[in-house]
Amino acid sequence: MPEIEIRFYREVDDSVPLLDWLVRLPAEARDRCIARLSLLVEKGHELRRPHAENIGDGLYELRVKFYSENLRMLYFFHGRTITVVSHGFSKERKIPPGEIQLAKARMDAFKAEPERHTFRPPADEE
Repeated sequence: MPEIEIRFYREVDDSVPLLDWLVRLPAEARDRCIARLSLLVEKGHELRRPHAENIGDGLYELRVKFYSENLRMLYFFHGRTITVVSHGFSKERKIPPGEIQLAKARMDAFKAEPERHTFRPPADEE
């Protein structure tokens, strides 16, 4: 199976919700989330519990435990080789319905205009 390409969802105002969330996390929590994203690149559609879970309607969650906190990153697949990460949050037991609705809305927006909603880091100027 080919490696998965990870894309971060970009809002129309150019904000990138996942990156905004990651920078607010403690360094150790951020490192764990980045490691989980790397595992998603490696395993793609084959990634399962305890690392990932299909939550229905084309959405999945990446699962990260940070001490007593449950960190989650919601994502969806676009084709066979692209994964789009919508955003991250911490949760207690169940995923709040608002988080799922937000991820669904972002999935619909991305599918309608993939380029507009794909974050591209600025190119290094030489």
